[in-house]
Amino acid sequence: MAEEQANGAAAPQETKAAQFAIQRIYCKDMSFETPNSPAVFKTEWKPEINQDIHTKTAKLEDNAFEVSLTVTVTAKLGETTAFLCEVTQAGIFTVGEMPEAQQAHMLGAYIPNILFPYAREAVSSLITKGTFPMFTLAPVNFDAVFAQYMQKRAQEAQSSEAQPALDA
Repeated sequence: MAEEQANGAAAPQETKAAQFAIQRIYCKDMSFETPNSPAVFKTEWKPEINQDIHTKTAKLEDNAFEVSLTVTVTAKLGETTAFLCEVTQAGIFTVGEMPEAQQAHMLGAYIPNILFPYAREAVSSLITKGTFPMFTLAPVNFDAVFAQYMQKRAQEAQSSEAQPALDA
């Protein structure tokens, strides 16, 4: 092959692989509150648990992004809040040149899948340190969540195009 290049023959084109690298994963914010302690410890433990998960992406440089995954878990005993736990797990990631749809999937599903185990461990640890029964977040299918989000955006775009403009 070196002989072919030396003789002026065309070198084979190199395929450009998509770049991805984890630069850093860190806990950006952590909060645990037991606003009604110690009274909640004297009540029968049959909580209503509410979980919310949100992601946020910020472009730092050309190919560097910070992706944050915020998990909020609230436990209530009737109207009384037993605990409120919120963890924001974040990371800095290099996401090289790739098609826009692939980059959106990387930032909206693949990276949150990487961050989730860290957030789940932090939530579980905080709740246990608050002396509440062990709690583990169920796995989340971020690919399905991202697909639903993209479908909703496509439907919203179609409905906005379908609406006729009103003349004044």
